[in-house]
Amino acid sequence: MNSSKNIKQTVKEKYSEIVLGTQEQGCCGPSSYCCGSSNLISFTMIGDEYKNVDGYVSEADLGLGCGLPTEYAGIKKGDTVVDLGSGAGNDVFIARSIVGEEGKVIGIDMTEEMIKKANDNNKKLGYKNVEFRLGDIEDIPIAENIADVVVSNCVLNLVPDKVKAFSEVYRILKPGAHFCISDVVIQGELTDELKKSAELYAGCVSGALQQTDYLKIISDTGFNNIEIKKTKKIELPEDLLALYLSEKGIKEYKENLKGIFSITVVGLRK
Repeated sequence: MNSSKNIKQTVKEKYSEIVLGTQEQGCCGPSSYCCGSSNLISFTMIGDEYKNVDGYVSEADLGLGCGLPTEYAGIKKGDTVVDLGSGAGNDVFIARSIVGEEGKVIGIDMTEEMIKKANDNNKKLGYKNVEFRLGDIEDIPIAENIADVVVSNCVLNLVPDKVKAFSEVYRILKPGAHFCISDVVIQGELTDELKKSAELYAGCVSGALQQTDYLKIISDTGFNNIEIKKTKKIELPEDLLALYLSEKGIKEYKENLKGIFSITVVGLRK
């Protein structure tokens, strides 16, 4: 498996390309797939429809999500919300429409270009209680016991150390507060070729954990009332698989993998 450092660098490069316009659409987006520096395979993937959601800002939607976590997050007016992997600010601005002037929303992203894009978007909107910080989800630049709600959309899957990531989520939440995260998980086995691909890691596939392992990490971190609110199956097209697998490998992939799924899961801090 690629080292954590190499994986993070690949992810940063891919998402920087998206912001800078050198890649047309997102790795996890609704109509494209990030599968290498020069290959873009078009197909319908996993993004949920945002356009009719209050607070939606089209310039902040880069098509990088795999769900709509704010739909199930139980955000209230006056809450402090933290969005991990906030990108150009899509979920941050939606959360801001709910918390109102009384609340606060903080977006965290490790890509400098994303932070700049998000700040540019926020400058146009004029929100004084929205903030974007450059930082790593394995070491979130926020004090403990700050957040009423943590949200994240197709990002935890990209983090090499998911145990550390969920420990950080737990740390920044207030006692009795909760998270709502949309992410990619698998059931069955990915082939070794797919697991080793850093490009597919950036495409939100090879970094995915088994669903049972993913939920166990959340439980072992100390969260209660863990519940999957929504599940959606992701289909990888054969032309994409053919870039990484032989004919035999594609057959084994189909036989061994029950499915790749987008889930939206919630959990309560003790």
